[in-house]
Amino acid sequence: MKKSLRRTLTMVGTAAATAAMIALGAGAASAHVTVNPDDTGANGYTHLTFNLPNESVTAKTNKLEVKLPTDTPFTSVSVKQIDGWTAQVVTSELPKPVTVGGSTVTKAPTSVVWTANDAEHEIGQNQYQTFSLSVGKLPAAGTKVVLPAVQTYTDGSVVNWSETAQEGQPEPQHPAPSFTTTAADDATPAPSASASGAAAQGTTTATPASQTSDVIGVWGLVLGGLGAVLGAAALALVLAGRRKAAK
Repeated sequence: MKKSLRRTLTMVGTAAATAAMIALGAGAASAHVTVNPDDTGANGYTHLTFNLPNESVTAKTNKLEVKLPTDTPFTSVSVKQIDGWTAQVVTSELPKPVTVGGSTVTKAPTSVVWTANDAEHEIGQNQYQTFSLSVGKLPAAGTKVVLPAVQTYTDGSVVNWSETAQEGQPEPQHPAPSFTTTAADDATPAPSASASGAAAQGTTTATPASQTSDVIGVWGLVLGGLGAVLGAAALALVLAGRRKAAK
């Protein structure tokens, strides 16, 4: 009986460890810099929310730079103010003139840089921060908008989130945040100055759908692993009871 009990506990421990590893692996895989647009309609305006997790166990994140497209540039870029962080919109000459809305554009916003003002507002271990932009106009439907990000840590290390995912290939280690535009939404108005001001003062932020799905996916794996643990334990106890009865 003692051997059967010991065998049962071993099986339970192994199953539990496996479930924990699965859950941790799923959490690590989702810890990327991502972007969530609230509208992807072509020729319209959208709010982009960047989710920035801190992945270092020894340093904090104190700077984020998001590079904006130059082949399909945004002619309007506004930044939502974040307490303890300074934002700078960098405007540069484009590599070549681009026609936007019937006008030739030679200069446009090419990046946005957020910098923590002090150590208190830096992003620490097991923490994340969201950064928001209002941009427009979006390019034609079906355009993949890639927004490479550069994450800087207090120890001087830099992570470039700039790799492009290829169809049919595994996700790269540091994928660039991106989204694809959809058909134009004629009901989408250009943001007014008052609306932009209200957005800048807003404090309530809805949880992006991708974050919600990540959480649901991780918990699904955890619950599945726990189910496997309980099933293995029950089976082991039944088998142990049968052996005892047979004796």
